[in-house]
Amino acid sequence: MKAWIGKNQKKRVAVVAGVRTPFAKAGTKLKACSAVHLGVAAVRETMARAEWDYSQVDEVVMGNAGTPVDAANISRVIALRAGFHENVPAYTVHRNCASAMEAIAQGCLKIGAGLADTMLVGGTESMSNMPLIFGEEMKELFATLNFSKSNVEKLEKMTHFRPQWLKPIVSIMEGLTDPISGLNMGQTAEILARDFHLTREIQDAFAVKSHQRIIEAQKAGKFKDEIAPMVIEPLYQEIIETDIGPREGQSMESLAKLKPFFDKENGTVTPGNACPITDGAVALLLMSEEKAKAEGREVLGTLSGFTFSGCEPKRMGMGPIYSSSSLLDEMGMDFSEIGLVELNEAFAAQVLANQKAWGSDQYAQEKLGRKKALGELRDEILNVNGGAIALGHPVGATGGRLVITLLNEMKRKKVAKGLATLCIGGGQGAAFLLERN
Repeated sequence: MKAWIGKNQKKRVAVVAGVRTPFAKAGTKLKACSAVHLGVAAVRETMARAEWDYSQVDEVVMGNAGTPVDAANISRVIALRAGFHENVPAYTVHRNCASAMEAIAQGCLKIGAGLADTMLVGGTESMSNMPLIFGEEMKELFATLNFSKSNVEKLEKMTHFRPQWLKPIVSIMEGLTDPISGLNMGQTAEILARDFHLTREIQDAFAVKSHQRIIEAQKAGKFKDEIAPMVIEPLYQEIIETDIGPREGQSMESLAKLKPFFDKENGTVTPGNACPITDGAVALLLMSEEKAKAEGREVLGTLSGFTFSGCEPKRMGMGPIYSSSSLLDEMGMDFSEIGLVELNEAFAAQVLANQKAWGSDQYAQEKLGRKKALGELRDEILNVNGGAIALGHPVGATGGRLVITLLNEMKRKKVAKGLATLCIGGGQGAAFLLERN
């Protein structure tokens, strides 16, 4: 698709507030919190920090990948439970790993076109609560029992039951498998590891660095501005204020003990150099820059442009370089103008492959239709506070987290331009250009 470019719109789009919940490895502190509960917490804290009247929001848009069965339009449920009046409409978007970025894109499109002045956008995911599913035999048995007219008939139907029918289908594994290539996301990372000659040791070293950077950022208090403390269900007797997943003292020795998970014979991708399954939510308040300035509001940054690009599904991890190349070309920019980059760490192999491709003339010519490479994606500007390998990747929320983390770091470092980008399951990439004056 062509890039959305802010300077060509009726109104420029500003981010005036943004908050996320702590991210917690699935099955830990947030396991009892539904995706709705997580979303409500992020939305309420964002609105409180912005000191913004709920009635002044034109629409709410939230991203979500694993739609809960009891909240089909989860954005509407979150909006009403967070305190919005029923007159404020809401809808949910789903673009796999970029669901929150799609929500942000929707806000940009509507504000930029003059259809709205203020949008509440974000994403939420409770990967702990993604369901187990019965197979076809068990579902058929339930159906026949439901339509049986007597207990005798039900008992007769039950004689056909076999214990193996109770073996569940794990919905999260099904969701992380691409039906086009037939590969799950980890298997696509193994392909990139082979394509770019990325050894197990190189991937593990990247993972260690991710943990180290996250721990350093936590100790420096860098995430306090972006995290909304969470009161833990169901007893509401505990509050968590930091992410659960990053490991202080993570080492090459401990990672070396882990076995390859996706290719057990010849693989290099392990649970240690891949992002963990995670729970979390994020929310951002977008306004027209004109309105924000007229009201004297601090602008965290402006959304200057974005694009979504397609790529080969079995190499879906290369999505960031496709989308970033397209965005920079259409905006007439050189990558050297970018001061910070947040690139989601789905897998160490995936980030390292992009890093290599970023500086390769050959890759640019053969895959991107460019005469020369994008430029050097240096460690000094890439994920300077760590990333998803340590922090986790709650699928529907991550895109928003990248934007908030990037804007806060741009403010601290006084960086004018930053790039937030990620790969998307199924073979896509998203890239957003953020600016600060």
